[in-house]
Amino acid sequence: MNNKEVYKAIILFGVVSFLGDVIYEGARGIIPSYLAYLGASAFLVGLISGVTEFIGISFRFISGFLVDLSKSYWTFYILGYALIVSIPLLGLSNSLQIAVILILIERIAKGIRAPARDSLISFVSRGMGPGKAFGIHEALDQIGAVTGPLIMGLILLYSNNYSLAFLSSLIPYLFLITSVLYIYRRYSWASPSEGGGGKLSLKYERSFWMYNIAVFLNMISLIHVSLIVLSSSLTFNPGMAALLYMLIQLVDTASALVAGFMFDRYGRAFLYIPFALSIAPSCLTLLGGGSNIVLAAITFGIILGMQESIYRAAISTLVPENQRGSAYGIFNAVYGVGNLISAPIFGYLIQSKMISLGIYYTIIGQLLAIIALFLSLRRKERSSGPQNELS
Repeated sequence: MNNKEVYKAIILFGVVSFLGDVIYEGARGIIPSYLAYLGASAFLVGLISGVTEFIGISFRFISGFLVDLSKSYWTFYILGYALIVSIPLLGLSNSLQIAVILILIERIAKGIRAPARDSLISFVSRGMGPGKAFGIHEALDQIGAVTGPLIMGLILLYSNNYSLAFLSSLIPYLFLITSVLYIYRRYSWASPSEGGGGKLSLKYERSFWMYNIAVFLNMISLIHVSLIVLSSSLTFNPGMAALLYMLIQLVDTASALVAGFMFDRYGRAFLYIPFALSIAPSCLTLLGGGSNIVLAAITFGIILGMQESIYRAAISTLVPENQRGSAYGIFNAVYGVGNLISAPIFGYLIQSKMISLGIYYTIIGQLLAIIALFLSLRRKERSSGPQNELS
């Protein structure tokens, strides 16, 4: 494809993700209060969120290998988006048990489609540069992540009706399915150029495994966004916390675009920037104070945009195309588990007011992550020889 067609393909993939985020990110903003409305305790709400998230992450790992084994990238992509219908169906449920099942289906759906989606983006963006491709995709995705909660929140605010709020997501869902089928009809040829398949293999270069170790260390040493929002609500008020969360999403959008272009220009070495910057949000939040919390939100938004764009783009430079599905499955699982682990660690540190220990933990953890990243880049450079770093 020529450059114009490649950009069009990436934008179409981004539009699909935008519509998906309008639906499920919008729903995730009101699901905790909906579960409480159905009779769930605070502990049960937390347990449901944690368990469903973990199962969703597990499915990313499993589906990644199944995608590479079967080469059914489009089947997993379409199925993963089709199952988002579980969100509108929440509007027809008044049972806590059924609601939990539908929430679980939505998390499984994300796990099913994520490795296939990232693989397809890497296939159609050949010649464009993975940084720009994932950067543009993430920017459109994040616009949906901001729009969805805003729409859902306004509907619930004016109607005070959970059923209406969830059922309203049927409208973007119909646009979503139409877009998914259109993009499949137009780009159904997208597949690995190397062929292969038929065997399940964990034989990746050491640079790939070292990169995943680096990402894991980076994630467990980075404060969870929920704790920045919680700290802002205690420092300011809940309304200000909501605005800061939206600020994080907006900064994320701009960061993803800029980082994508910079990654294609400077290669994997640009990853040192978000890894080093990851020290700031945790330390600033632990130190507390209004200005520190705002700076923590801004820096976290910058890092988040880079994580969702160039962290993913780097995978396409570390593994051949016929292993992309499983590679993205492993990466998404490592990223997700690291994110889950960081929340209770920093939550305990904040609750126990262990400020100094938290700062030491953050700095040491991120330095170890940077060392692992350095080892990953060095191993890749040695194995690729004098070739271009992004080849």
